[in-house]
Amino acid sequence: MTDAEGHPDVEEIDLVSVLTALADPLRLQVVRDLLADEEGAERHCTSFGLPVSKSTRSHHFKVLRESGLIQQVDRGNSRMAQLRRADIDSRFPGLLSALIT
Repeated sequence: MTDAEGHPDVEEIDLVSVLTALADPLRLQVVRDLLADEEGAERHCTSFGLPVSKSTRSHHFKVLRESGLIQQVDRGNSRMAQLRRADIDSRFPGLLSALIT
């Protein structure tokens, strides 16, 4: 069941949703950037330097969150993004490794 923030449970993460989210170059870059970070690292959504408006950036993170690729956590008045590496690896072994360039 999806939580109040829109994060699906691990067993609800769907390959089509994940691949659809990754099909956009900006969202793919966000995931690649998170893959390059230390496991469990959280990043502020503006730290990715996406060349889009705030509303478009919010849309991209919503798609990533609802697909199950990222977890977003409120830290004070900031929203942090964290890759759901273990969840994705358990559902689709090797997928994240294939994204590393």
